[in-house]
Amino acid sequence: MDVFPAFYPLAGATVVVVGTGEAAEAKLRLFEGSPATIRQLEGEAALISQAYAGATLAFIASRDDVFAQAAAGAARAAGVPVNVVDRPALCDFTTPAVIDRGSVVAAIGTGGTSPMLATLLRHDIETRVPEGAGRVAALFALLQDEIRQALPDLSRRRAFLRASLTGPAADAALRGDQADGLRLLREALAQDEPGAGRVEFIDARGPVDLLTLRAARALSSADILVCDEGAHVDVLALARRDAERTGPQSPERLAQLAAQGLRVARLVTGTTWRTEQAMLDDLGVATEALPIAR
Repeated sequence: MDVFPAFYPLAGATVVVVGTGEAAEAKLRLFEGSPATIRQLEGEAALISQAYAGATLAFIASRDDVFAQAAAGAARAAGVPVNVVDRPALCDFTTPAVIDRGSVVAAIGTGGTSPMLATLLRHDIETRVPEGAGRVAALFALLQDEIRQALPDLSRRRAFLRASLTGPAADAALRGDQADGLRLLREALAQDEPGAGRVEFIDARGPVDLLTLRAARALSSADILVCDEGAHVDVLALARRDAERTGPQSPERLAQLAAQGLRVARLVTGTTWRTEQAMLDDLGVATEALPIAR
């Protein structure tokens, strides 16, 4: 990972845009509809560090290299991170291609090396993010504290959220009916019980492009990774960063994890896993072997 993506909260924030013309207008449009206060500066005013006081971000849009460097210096003197349009070397951060769904925001960046590529990727991904995704996020935000209190166990809470995000409450929010979504989500929370867990066997020898889509999805949703020695690093990279990771466990231990409603990704590199799967089947644990495209 060459750059670290981060999201700045805009509620109560001030964003400074320096300059006029098409580039400055593009930055101003980027923040249309946001809760941020926009402060636009021109000319000599942009060279005074006090003009940036209290700002969260600053964007410098000028064709004049000397002016752009001076304005960036003034912003940095005020402790404000700076983006200088079309000059990656002068930037503290770069502007990604953004998919805006209100509470849901996706961003594709190339570290300033190829903005056009980021834009093309955005168009591809944008069709897969429904217009109502922000409403779904807003719905779950309303019950965030209630869900945490009702389900203090992190794994069980994740299982509830995973199921609810594809359930009736989320569907209601997508339709724009937040009241019905709230009712349905509270009902689901009141009725929640630990679901049946499962163990999914995944060939982790690599390379990663041999994994099927189902195997990749299983990795991304697993609560625990149980890994043989030699599991390929690129396969491991597909899993959630916060998923627990451990070495091989006994079938009895895997059965205990599944009984807690956890999804276990069993990453195997040898051939003895079939015996392990048979033992889990005898213990009544739901298992699946996800093939690879060899």
